[in-house]
Amino acid sequence: MRVMLQPASLKTLAVARHYHDTISNHVELTAHTDLFSVDDLDVLQRLYPNGAAPLWGVTPGTNNANVSRIRKLHRGDYVFFYGDHHLYLSGLVTHTFHNEALAERLWGRDHKDQTWEYMYALAELRGCQIPIAEVREALPTVTSPRWFVQNPTVVDGIGADNLINLAQLDVSATPPIESSELSVDDVAGAPLFTGELERETLRAVRGEQEQLKRHLLPGQTGICALCGRTLDRGLLVAAHIKKRMHCSDDERRDLANVAMLNCILGCDALYEKGYISVGASGEILISSAALNGLGVAEHVEMFLKGRTTSWWTGEREKYFAWHRTHTFKADIPT
Repeated sequence: MRVMLQPASLKTLAVARHYHDTISNHVELTAHTDLFSVDDLDVLQRLYPNGAAPLWGVTPGTNNANVSRIRKLHRGDYVFFYGDHHLYLSGLVTHTFHNEALAERLWGRDHKDQTWEYMYALAELRGCQIPIAEVREALPTVTSPRWFVQNPTVVDGIGADNLINLAQLDVSATPPIESSELSVDDVAGAPLFTGELERETLRAVRGEQEQLKRHLLPGQTGICALCGRTLDRGLLVAAHIKKRMHCSDDERRDLANVAMLNCILGCDALYEKGYISVGASGEILISSAALNGLGVAEHVEMFLKGRTTSWWTGEREKYFAWHRTHTFKADIPT
């Protein structure tokens, strides 16, 4: 899997206009059937059965410098839009294609008489606010403290993995781009697993975890920090507010502030997956993805909507802020 960093500052009027026209407002495919190739239109209509797709593109660049970059991008890769010193949008690439005429109709031409003809369609759009300083740290090849995303940049290997982890994208939860539902017969006919059923492994143990759980849950019952319900000990977990893997050693030792008690009846999973977060005053933030998620809206409506958590404090805000900017499935910028 690759990741492309796409420069697109919304402070630039032309970029903001293009973003509004084809990302905030998706492109109606049937309005441009005269310019699509038969194959591209067929693929896009299958991928977007509602008939509209978010589209973006890249110009050839000086001496076609961008062409070799964009040709590394394939469906199943991710794109991050960059502007104002932050990554602010992520999306899954579903289709790449070359269409100069369509790009010119959608976006016109730039001052070099080029258009954004190397195009791609996106899905799983999600807003984020990841500072460029963290991006630099995630990329092994970047050594300059002043580096920023100036050109379309395709990253693979460790750098791509680091960016996926930094943005807390759950790649395993992303459905196949083209899939069909399995029938009962398909499932029954699955091949037998022939590998080892059990393997001995060495596992790193979280040294502070036992003390953290005792600190948060000294008795047989406790209160979920998110929904506020009092529950038995077995239904509550000590959950890091900021993902533990991204905490410094000092933050991991900050037992009084770095974690909270979450219930496993829904709140922990929703927070972990970014469907909910906590605002700068303790209010429960609810992603639009939660309201549209199958089975999720009911839990949110019943236990979380309109709540403010008593767990929020000024000392804990830096951890909640990290979750808001890295994990929360924020709406895309408009």
